[in-house]
Amino acid sequence: MIGRTLRNLRDGRTQRLLAATTAMSAPALGFEIYFEHLKGSFGDRWMWTPLVLTPPLTAAGIAGVASERAARTVLPFVSALYFLDGLIGVVTHVQGVRKRPGGFKEAQYNLTMGPPLLAPGSLCLVGALGLAAAVVRREK
Repeated sequence: MIGRTLRNLRDGRTQRLLAATTAMSAPALGFEIYFEHLKGSFGDRWMWTPLVLTPPLTAAGIAGVASERAARTVLPFVSALYFLDGLIGVVTHVQGVRKRPGGFKEAQYNLTMGPPLLAPGSLCLVGALGLAAAVVRREK
């Protein structure tokens, strides 16, 4: 089994692995996002979008493990939405720090106590895993 996995990795056949990684990463990230956004009292409607997109991405990842067709159609579509939501999150987090008293002039305090600037990048990363699953070959 290990030998076959290594051959598949060497040959670029990692579709199921990437789909499974996407399916397993999304719920853990969704829980983390929920608790962090709860601290912010869901003060912006954009705070809900990663939570709304997490179950469909998880389901698409599971479908991508089971079906090559789903890995090439549904998974990249939902993954692209998740990726774009991460980019929007970076923008909204920068705005959130900017709007705090003192903005970026009080960077040490506002970057520590305000919204984490790079945290939405994790959505981009998980979305990119799903997008990558669509372009690699399926394992033998």
